[in-house]
Amino acid sequence: MPRTLPEPSVDSFDLTVILSALADPGRRTLMRALYESVDPIDCAVVVERVDLGLSNPTISHHYRVLREAGLTRTVAEGRKRVVRVRRDEMEHRFPGLLQAILGSLERSEAPSGE
Repeated sequence: MPRTLPEPSVDSFDLTVILSALADPGRRTLMRALYESVDPIDCAVVVERVDLGLSNPTISHHYRVLREAGLTRTVAEGRKRVVRVRRDEMEHRFPGLLQAILGSLERSEAPSGE
């Protein structure tokens, strides 16, 4: 039976915690891949796509930090974890924040001269 893992309510989102979660390059990479997916996605599929070269415990830690900051919602289905970005909740509480951060990530990754 699927169960949603613990996450903060929209009213308890803390901007400092959110920015701290997104300060790590690995978490930003995971978050960007999740943000690009409109539908919920298996966290293992995201890890394969981005190939961070990190251990499974480290990747699990990164997912937990993102969830506990309120950026993602995770549903456990047996051993599988399905993750989605809490877009509407984030946009309601901090309008434009994710776009500003993830948009700047895209610009910083663009080859020079573009």
